[in-house]
Amino acid sequence: MLNWKEVPQLPKAQGRIEAIDLARGIAIGLMIISHAVSGLVGMRNVPDWGMVPIHFLTKFSSSLFILVFGIALAVAFLSHTQSDDWPKRRLKLWVRAIEVWFWYKVLTIVEMLPFSSPSDIVDTLLYGRFAIWVEILGFYAIALLWVPLILPLWARTPLRGRLATIAGLTLLSAWLQGFSFGGYDLLKAFLVDHKEHYAWGQISRAPLIFFGLLIGEALLRCYFDSALRRRLIFWLVGAGALMMVAFYGLAIVGGDVYGAMMAVARNVGKHPPGISFMLFSVGGALVLLGLALAGGAAAAKTLLPLTLIGSDALKAFIFHIVMIFLVLRFLLEGQGAYSYPQALGVGGLLILGAALWIWLTRWVAVHR
Repeated sequence: MLNWKEVPQLPKAQGRIEAIDLARGIAIGLMIISHAVSGLVGMRNVPDWGMVPIHFLTKFSSSLFILVFGIALAVAFLSHTQSDDWPKRRLKLWVRAIEVWFWYKVLTIVEMLPFSSPSDIVDTLLYGRFAIWVEILGFYAIALLWVPLILPLWARTPLRGRLATIAGLTLLSAWLQGFSFGGYDLLKAFLVDHKEHYAWGQISRAPLIFFGLLIGEALLRCYFDSALRRRLIFWLVGAGALMMVAFYGLAIVGGDVYGAMMAVARNVGKHPPGISFMLFSVGGALVLLGLALAGGAAAAKTLLPLTLIGSDALKAFIFHIVMIFLVLRFLLEGQGAYSYPQALGVGGLLILGAALWIWLTRWVAVHR
C-alpha cells in the first residue's frame, strides 16, 4: 500500500485527529466495563452468558489501547525527531512518564486498600509483587522512558527494517519464555510476561507499540486524503478480519469453538501472550480502529462520551479506579453486593461519569 523504499520527511498532523481519541475511548470504555465487573462481582461469579459474548469482546481493549499508544506517538512526535526542538519534546514524554508512574503508585494503593495489609501494599509499591487492575499504568510509565530513545532511529529506518524489528522482537519474546531468568519471576514478568503475575512485558508488548507506530505514520500520510484513507481503512479492517478468521480456524481445528471463546474471555493466553488470544485481541482491535477511522469526526461527535475519555486517558483511568476501588469497594463496602447486570450498569455509568469529569475539569480550567 505504501511504497516506502526510503523514509521521506513525515507530514505533520493537521490538527487533532478525533478518530484516534474515539478509538482510544472505545478501548478505555471496554476496560472500564471489564474492571467494574471483575472489581465488584469477580470473574468467577460471572454467568456464562456474560463471559461470552460480553467479556469475550472486552478482550479487544488491551491490544487496541497499546496500538493507539503507538499511533499517538507517531502522530504527535515522530515527525519532530529530526528537528531542533526534539530534545524538548523528548523531555515532555519523560515528564509524562513520571506523571504516569506517580499515578500508578497512588492507584496501586487505592486498588489494594480494601483487602490488603499495609505490608503487602508496601511490598507491591517496592516491586516485590505486581498489582492487577492498575498494572497497565506501570507498563506505560516504563515504555514512555525507552520509546523516546528509539523514535529518532525508527524514523530513519526503512520499512523493511521496521518490519524485521517487529518480527524479531516477537520471536525473541517467545524464545525468552523458555528461560527461567534465574528464578527471578518478577523480572521475567517485567520483560516478557509471566503466567503467575498480571504484568505486561516490555519486550512482549513492544511489537504492538511498533505496529502502532507504523499505523500512525500511515495515518499521517493517508488520513487527510479521502481515497488513501479508504485504502488504509480497508487494509486495517481486512487484516483484523483475517486474524479473527484465523482464531476461529484454530478453534475449529481444536474441536471446541465455544471453549476457545470461553478461554479468551477468561484471559487464557493474555499473560504471557498466546497465539489464539492475540489473534482475537489484535484482530478485533484492528477492526475497531478501522471503524473509528471510517466514522471520523462525525462518529467522534456522535459517541462524544467515548471520545472525551479517549482524549484524556489518564484522567479517565484515575476516575474509574478511584470510583470502583476507593468509593464502591472500600468506602461503601460494595464488593459482592452487586449482581452481574448491576455491575454492567455501574460500568456504563462510570464511562459517562469519567466523560463528565473530564469535561468539567476543562470547563473549570477555561473559566477560572
